[in-house]
Amino acid sequence: MKIFPFLLAFSILTQVGISQTDNLLLRGSYHCHQKKAQAASLVDPTDILPQPHSFDVINYSLDLDLYSCYQSPYPASFTGKCIVTFEADSVINSIKLNAVNSSIVIDSVRKAGISFTHTGNILTIQLDRTYNPGETAIVRISYHHLNVQDNAFYTGVYAGKGYVFTDCEPEGARKWFPCYDKPSDKATLTLKARVPTNVLLGSNGALADSLNTGSEIYYTWISTDPIATYIMVITSQVNYNLDIVGWPKISNPTEIVPIRFYYNNGEDPSYIESIIGEMTTFYSEIFCEHPFQKNGFATINPAFTWGGMENQTLTSLCPFCWYEGLVSHEYAHQWFGDMITCATWADIWLNEGFATFIEALWLEHLGGYSDYKSEIDNYAYDYLNNNPGWAISEPDWAVNTPPNNVLFNYALTYEKGACVLHLLRYVTGDDLFFEILQTYANKPELKYGSAEIPDFVEVVNDVTGEDYNRFFDAWIYEPNHPVYQNTYNFEDNGDGTWTVNFFTRQVQTNSPFHQMPLELYIGFAGGSDTLFRVMNDANDQSFAFIFDQQPVTFIFDPYTQIVLKEASTVFGVPDTHVGGAFNLQPNLPNPVVNSTTFRYTLPESGKISLDIIDMGGKKVKTVYEGVATAGIHIRIVDCSDLKPGVYTVSLKTNSNTASCKMVKL
Repeated sequence: MKIFPFLLAFSILTQVGISQTDNLLLRGSYHCHQKKAQAASLVDPTDILPQPHSFDVINYSLDLDLYSCYQSPYPASFTGKCIVTFEADSVINSIKLNAVNSSIVIDSVRKAGISFTHTGNILTIQLDRTYNPGETAIVRISYHHLNVQDNAFYTGVYAGKGYVFTDCEPEGARKWFPCYDKPSDKATLTLKARVPTNVLLGSNGALADSLNTGSEIYYTWISTDPIATYIMVITSQVNYNLDIVGWPKISNPTEIVPIRFYYNNGEDPSYIESIIGEMTTFYSEIFCEHPFQKNGFATINPAFTWGGMENQTLTSLCPFCWYEGLVSHEYAHQWFGDMITCATWADIWLNEGFATFIEALWLEHLGGYSDYKSEIDNYAYDYLNNNPGWAISEPDWAVNTPPNNVLFNYALTYEKGACVLHLLRYVTGDDLFFEILQTYANKPELKYGSAEIPDFVEVVNDVTGEDYNRFFDAWIYEPNHPVYQNTYNFEDNGDGTWTVNFFTRQVQTNSPFHQMPLELYIGFAGGSDTLFRVMNDANDQSFAFIFDQQPVTFIFDPYTQIVLKEASTVFGVPDTHVGGAFNLQPNLPNPVVNSTTFRYTLPESGKISLDIIDMGGKKVKTVYEGVATAGIHIRIVDCSDLKPGVYTVSLKTNSNTASCKMVKL
């Protein structure tokens, strides 16, 4: 599908610095999804290496002769050497690598490799001896790439200029060099390439050398930070344009990180160049300082039709795609996706859900919380209208990589994924939430490595001091979302007080109960209002609130914090009330200055009394006496008339008694 005229048209808008709007087509996450979901599949379901992995790749060193690829007829054939340094994880006398037979022909193996077989897209190399765990070895593989366009290694001509670029997510690296092509096995990289003198070639890491002999250039790029194979990259073109913007590190402003901008004739990346410093600083402050030796962006050509690809330190963009939404999304991946990479494709939420959420955070940075929330609401709306009905993460994906349109489903992987992070922010509050992100980004066991979703959950539990496994089980590992059917009513107690009863039920049949705090807005005849937050920790739950004002308005989740839901809230009497175990919780706050809140649970309806008793056993205040329904009850009590001292709070029913201590200051 050719969309180049469309991209050219909407690039005109972005050249003048227009930020994202609610328009779906201006979202970076949407373009990222379109690129990945619609790309030709890079996965062969028969191309699976044995598990568990028996060795750990430490470094790839590639030496590629690409010289002829830039000249007519622009062949995809080249010769290369791949030196693999690895450490044995178990007792081994051979290693297996991915190498697609239809793209790569193995010519020989050397060093620790003494022989090989190459069948079924698997390269098996016999080693010169048995290696024990912890020992390292080096194999050198000489190979050549066939003259085939394999949707991973691209050659051709654009606007009269020859080009070479790679594009590999999820598993295309195995089409242009032999490798262990799973995201969990990250390695450092040295890439050396021979090209004509009029070619600019970028890759991962820092440019160590560009030796010009007069007839050719030898580029050497070295990444000292580990990289997953799917984000190893070559981007090059004859007479590419290049701008370099320097970003002073926060920790050492005298150290300048180069951010490189490769672009085609007719394009203008100046607006993105003008904001990339602010974006880098913002991400550095809320996550961790920019983690790499350099960074960069490169627009490709119409062969790269949609969006972007977050190759480590050199993001690929579609032509004329210098717009803010896409850059904010792809650049966020440098922290979440590149610095910390999903360990398996079952963990893709840690990449795309995070980058999509951060795209909204960038809007909050620019325009305030309302802009952020508007974007989150848009994600939720799209998800609710396009939900395909499976979970964000399926355990089978850890071994069997799903099709691109499943793995990169926009409604789930991107939009629901981002909304889950918003829900976590809502539940924990901003202080803990951003502490979670910083702790995750800086955790030594994960930084520059790979993570599974349970690794992030562990960080959440450590930072909050609570168990969030149930939260993630419901939102990540199960499909769909809660469907609330709520009922409320007002009761005139006849003594100048009114009771607000609220009954909540989740009725979804294809998703588990979602334990969440609920916000409830109550407005009063006198014009005042109040906002409660209660924990909905069981289905079919009742709450009761007593006020000395007449309630007239009740709104469930007034600010739509639980963005992933369907809900109806009606005035009336629920058809059933289901309580829990009889319980009186200690009042809060305690000690009491003026007022405090009592919370208790009744397993069944009946007559109760809730009293405050002094140390002499005298009842000094009756909080409530009468009939109460089953469920959870919350009562706010004015204690300003009590003398300072220690009191007992007593709850009695026909069959149960409970008490707790209260201190009045």
